[in-house]
Amino acid sequence: MRRTFASLRLHRNYRLFFGGQVISVSGTWMQNIAQVWLVVQLTHSPLALGVLGLCRFLPFTLFGLVGGALVDRLDFRRTFIGTQATSMTISGVLALLALTGHASVWQVDVLAFLNGTVLVLDAPARQSLTYQMVGRAELPNAVALNSSIFNASRIVGPALGGIVIATAGVGWCFALNAVSFLAVLASALLMRADELLPVERDDHRSSVVSGIREGLAFVRRTPRIAAVLTMLIVMATLSFNFNVLLAVLAAQTLDAGPRTFGILSACFGAGALAGALASASVGRASWRSLVLGAAGFGSFLLLLALSRSVLVCGALLVAAGICFTLYTSNSNSTVQLSVPDRLRGRVMGLYYYAWAGTGPGGNLLAGWLAARGGTQLAFAVAGGSALGRAALGAALGARPRSGEPWTQSAPDRRPRPV
Repeated sequence: MRRTFASLRLHRNYRLFFGGQVISVSGTWMQNIAQVWLVVQLTHSPLALGVLGLCRFLPFTLFGLVGGALVDRLDFRRTFIGTQATSMTISGVLALLALTGHASVWQVDVLAFLNGTVLVLDAPARQSLTYQMVGRAELPNAVALNSSIFNASRIVGPALGGIVIATAGVGWCFALNAVSFLAVLASALLMRADELLPVERDDHRSSVVSGIREGLAFVRRTPRIAAVLTMLIVMATLSFNFNVLLAVLAAQTLDAGPRTFGILSACFGAGALAGALASASVGRASWRSLVLGAAGFGSFLLLLALSRSVLVCGALLVAAGICFTLYTSNSNSTVQLSVPDRLRGRVMGLYYYAWAGTGPGGNLLAGWLAARGGTQLAFAVAGGSALGRAALGAALGARPRSGEPWTQSAPDRRPRPV
């Protein structure tokens, strides 16, 4: 347990960040389900829900490459404060529209697109700020702890959101989320800037296009990062489509209702939380753990394709969740520990482009597969794709090119503030 929470114990700035995130990310999950429910109330159309999902992910497809290049030109902490304040404003507008009864579908879609655009800057800035708060030695631990917040909130946030929607209406979910951003802003403003790790910046001001090209060139000549990103593109497109498939699994394959859907979602979230805490306890980036996580995730998806029992599906989703965060936390840490400071924003922008930019196409493909062959076909394709990428990753890890090690663990020589 001491190793699991090392970043919290050693770094005051990260303690502040962690506390703010615990409150705010739960609010974000409340807003996510409230947006879906509001669209259902307004339209009763599955197609409208698909459009909402497209609006949320499309900004990463359109602007993901630009976002990282812009973040590298900016102060990470100030950028993070700006994106959080903007997201708070968007939530406030949503709350006002819903509480006054003036919300329409196009307004919800536009605000979802704007919030997604903010996240294009927020995601690489947040990851770069995490590096500044804890340094190289604790970075894998902090990345895993960040993942634990996300996955714990995946369980708590929707449950609270459901209660709020049932008792007070969707507008109050948006209002509570807007208020929750105050915790993040307070934590960021209370950080000690002199305890943030200084990062190297470019001496010249190149154009954004040149910055993007430099980031892409670095990825091409760095086998470790290229392998992680190509694996992530395949996994994100073909394997990580639970937002579509779990609902179909509950409603069609298991012939159950929304309660079963909630239970299955919670099972995956619980497993992901357990995997994140396990990764935090290890506290280092490992290519072997990355490959094992991807292989385990694919194997459990293949078993899920064969299951017809709610109990068995729940158990398999817990196991898949553990492997999921074992893979994602190690892939994130591997990329961050392999990139120079001046390119961190650009490369993490590429990371999130690979992760979220493929979301619209992946969701459509998952829905088409489920329509053609049910969740059996969809989960079989997802699991087989993950296993295939894991096998290729294992082969690459066994033969690193140019003498490049696959596990990065360079020491952090900066004094550790308590």
